[in-house]
Amino acid sequence: MTAGMSQTRKRRMSLGSRGRLLGTMAVAAAWSVGFAGVGPSAVAADAESKQWYLKPMHVEEMWNTTTGDGITVAVIDTGVNSSVPSLKGQVLKGLDATGAEGDETDDYNGHGTTMAELIAGTGQGGGLKGLAPGSKIIPMRVSNTKFQNENSVNAYDSADAIRAAADSDAKIISMSFGSEFKMDREIEAVKYAQSKGKLFFAAVGNEAEKGNKPTYPAAYPEVVGVAATDRQGKASVYSQHGDFVDLAAPGDGIPTWCDSKFQGYCDSEGGTSQATAITSAAAALIWSAHPKWTANQVLNVLFDTAGRGGNWEKGTLSNYLGHGIIRPAVNILKGKGTPGDPDISPLTHEKTSGSTGSAGPSAPTSAEPEKDGQTDDAAMAGAGTEQNDNDQLVWILGGVAAVLVLGVATFALVRQRRAI
Repeated sequence: MTAGMSQTRKRRMSLGSRGRLLGTMAVAAAWSVGFAGVGPSAVAADAESKQWYLKPMHVEEMWNTTTGDGITVAVIDTGVNSSVPSLKGQVLKGLDATGAEGDETDDYNGHGTTMAELIAGTGQGGGLKGLAPGSKIIPMRVSNTKFQNENSVNAYDSADAIRAAADSDAKIISMSFGSEFKMDREIEAVKYAQSKGKLFFAAVGNEAEKGNKPTYPAAYPEVVGVAATDRQGKASVYSQHGDFVDLAAPGDGIPTWCDSKFQGYCDSEGGTSQATAITSAAAALIWSAHPKWTANQVLNVLFDTAGRGGNWEKGTLSNYLGHGIIRPAVNILKGKGTPGDPDISPLTHEKTSGSTGSAGPSAPTSAEPEKDGQTDDAAMAGAGTEQNDNDQLVWILGGVAAVLVLGVATFALVRQRRAI
């Protein structure tokens, strides 16, 4: 794909009409406690107590099977502070792609460290508990607009970080960053990552009410675009929507580090950033449980087991929630989800050159995907109700035209990148 070409649509096969906008519908019954977004403010020392999605996702039960051990996630963000209590021993050597002073462990605003904790945090010191605390993090530091305005930086840092992540030991790339502008160099880096067998998740953006333009890299065909949901399993009001949304995950009200001083966490209205990190961690859990699977198979299972409710017909994608809301426990605890062809991308339905692994699962899976609408609404409330063998473990929540990449023009457009 060149900069002068229109974006290839991710869904090329018959997947049903996307005209039915399902993002405002509840995936299942409302949670027992409602939620309203709040502005930044200091939170209690125990940040984990505010991670409201952990219990209904049945993390303790999943961690009896896997914690994500053996899986490394490359986090492309503002850097990752490896010295915070929850990340001690969790962060490997990475790359500072910015070219500015400091290295990949110098997080200049706390965003990247928060994302890393939501993936692999141990919860030590009252910190955030990652969904996959047995996984490891490779930090890749890139620059946002403010950092670019204050420092002399590499204008191609995002592309260089993606390529470095592709060459690393990471199986998963998580990028809660984005721009409205496509770049040839970034497009090629994304394709390169796919050729290396990586599973790439990116946030779709938080400006649904401010233009709702596609955000890259999430809108590239080879990248899994992640939207955010609230406690009721509905698309968050800020979460951008369109045919670039592939999955959704909890996003609202998850604490973040307040700033680069790392003196405490703050309440947050939420974002697709948090949803992306949590989805990356869910993939780490599944991949750890099935180490012989390829990226395509892990993603197929995420799609196949995603939460869909009401009259959401099989094969129909939502512009707001994509295939639905992540539910890793359906696979890890129930053995459900069809991995499918190891060499065919569930995003583009084309053969991928980077696929390696076994076509067969490393644990039993169902012959048929879980049927839409067969979710246990009561379990959504997280009230501790015991589930019988027929339950489905629903612990979940439920163009810009191409730009020239030459000289000053490139740098001016890159400056519009932001954490999302």
